[in-house]
This record gives sequence, structure tokens and C-alpha cells, in this order.
Amino acid sequence: MINLYMDDYRKHPPGFTLARSTEECLLLLRECEVCVLSLDYDMGPEDFSGGEVARRIVLEGLFPHEIYLHTSSLQGRREMYEILYPAVPGEVLLHNGPLDPARLLELAGGACSR
Repeated sequence: MINLYMDDYRKHPPGFTLARSTEECLLLLRECEVCVLSLDYDMGPEDFSGGEVARRIVLEGLFPHEIYLHTSSLQGRREMYEILYPAVPGEVLLHNGPLDPARLLELAGGACSR
């Protein structure tokens, strides 16, 4: 089980696997059990956005245990949330914002439960 951080620019927090592209993120979601997923929206001019990742999560049923939206794009955060919220299964936690410092510390220590 992994924690996954999708971002084209930022450094990933301790305890997370970094996906620098949307395709890499989707590959890891398809191949691994993901505990916590943290999504950026703007993934650079040569890539899709986090909105496309959110759509694929819903269409392919690639839900991790917990999802955070760490993007600085308010419009992008809203788009991803509006795609995910109606489809998220009851056991999945969806957060409309980034990980808080306490949760980051838990995950850095290897915790993966909610």
C-alpha cells in the first residue's frame, strides 16, 4: 500500500510516492493499492490536468482510501471536487484541500489508516 502525491513541480512529502505526470499517477492507481492520494490540478502545458485524473478515477473506479486536493488553483480544486464528490464511495474520505500538518506527520511515520 502506498501514499501517492501527484505534482509536476512540488517536492513530495515524506511517506509519499511522487507522480510527476497524470499518466504516472493513473498507472500507480491502477497497479497499486493507494491509501492516501493528494492531487495537484495544473500539471504543466504538455500534460492533462488533475480534472482528467479525477474523471478517470470515477470512470475506472480507481478510488484510494483517502483523497486530498493540494492544488493552489481554486477553480481546479472546485472542478476536481465536483467530479469526485458525487461518485466517491462511502468508505472513501474526500477532503477539499491539502493535508494538514498532523496528518502529514502520521503518514511520514508510516501510518496509512484513517
